[in-house]
Amino acid sequence: MYRVLFPLLAVAIAFAGEVRYDISRFVEKGLENDPMLAETRQGVDSKKDKLRALKAEAILPTFNVSMLVGPAPGLRDEIDSDGDTMSVYDFSKMGPFWGVQAKFVQPLNFGQYRSGKKALEADLQQKQYSIANQVNKKDVELQTYYYNYLLALEMQKLAAAAKTRVDEAYEKMEEALDEDDPSVSQMDFLNLKAKMHTVKEGVSEADLGMKRVQLAIRFSLGLSDGDVFVAEDTCLLPREEPLPMLEEVRMVTVQNHPELKQLAAGMTARRTQMELAEAKLAPEFFVTGEFEYVKSWAGNRSVMQKDAFAEDAVNKLDGLIGIGLRYRLNFWKYWEEYRSARTDYRGLLQKDRYAADGLMAKAEEQYYQVVAAKEKMEALKESLRASDAILKGAAMQYDLDKSKTGDLVSAYTQNVNLQKDYLFAVCKYNVEFAELISRMGMSLAEFRAKYK
Repeated sequence: MYRVLFPLLAVAIAFAGEVRYDISRFVEKGLENDPMLAETRQGVDSKKDKLRALKAEAILPTFNVSMLVGPAPGLRDEIDSDGDTMSVYDFSKMGPFWGVQAKFVQPLNFGQYRSGKKALEADLQQKQYSIANQVNKKDVELQTYYYNYLLALEMQKLAAAAKTRVDEAYEKMEEALDEDDPSVSQMDFLNLKAKMHTVKEGVSEADLGMKRVQLAIRFSLGLSDGDVFVAEDTCLLPREEPLPMLEEVRMVTVQNHPELKQLAAGMTARRTQMELAEAKLAPEFFVTGEFEYVKSWAGNRSVMQKDAFAEDAVNKLDGLIGIGLRYRLNFWKYWEEYRSARTDYRGLLQKDRYAADGLMAKAEEQYYQVVAAKEKMEALKESLRASDAILKGAAMQYDLDKSKTGDLVSAYTQNVNLQKDYLFAVCKYNVEFAELISRMGMSLAEFRAKYK
């Protein structure tokens, strides 16, 4: 039993603190953890609150009700100097009373309400499309981190392998010189020793690159100090997504780009704001009403007043309702608001004329960048195959003739440099592809769902 538990425990300790994601999950977690996107989403909630507040104010925006309970004096009848009977307050006989007063104002400017609601809804859409655009840009940043991590990992492997092979060659040449092997010269040894700093520099740069990209990933994912990111991919390969045709890139950009949708929503918002400002130039109609009721149980003590609607010096039943008209005397203030809204709307109209063409041009330019990066990557791959063959030939020549050390070192150096250039070309192609997806107005998840 212990033989089974100990390996399991060793595996659990080895993987403790590791965070493993593929690129899709990595991008998803990075978007969830991004503080700027979270702050922007709070702005969306604020605009939703404003829309709900406007809807709540549509019906009876002014409705006040007050109630009062307290003591009230009684009444007694007295005869005045003219012989008439009159009721006067009798504070010696107090009694309870209850009163209620209500007032309401209902505007009839439902056109302004509809315009204001439409403007807020368009403004909310603007914010949502703005978030979508930020998500697309953040997608590119996160994918860049992921592929740079894989590149740094490959550079570490390449540098470590180069160091191992050069160290082995260095030791063998040193032994051959100690044994006075005529096939190895002192110049070959010095030449190899002079190249050692290049190998050490490559190892150092690979380690530095991994540390830098890990710092960026740690911040993007919000990892704790004990966590280390490890990619599900074990090597850097070209992206598997198909590259769309240029015409499809242009079409998808016009149909899906959030900046165009944001512009359309902005034009709707500005147009409705202009209509709202224009509507405010006219007078406003409204319905208003009041109601007041007071009932006292401290009436004439000789005959207790039981009629709930009887009126006297204390009891009261009153109300009114009517249609009102309100003029705004500060007409020029609302006129300037209308002019400002009209100017903003005209500015968006000008932008709408070239926005689609501009975004399509950017997407097309990025498409050419991706094609060029792919061609360079494939060309380097072909060169790397040729370099592998040259390296194998040089190794065979060295096995036959130890004096061919210089040719072997030269072939190996060329091969390592080509491997490095090829890996950088793969990383560049992957990142340029991510930028193309963003300029088409799509996120990584949307692109993979469409072209799966």
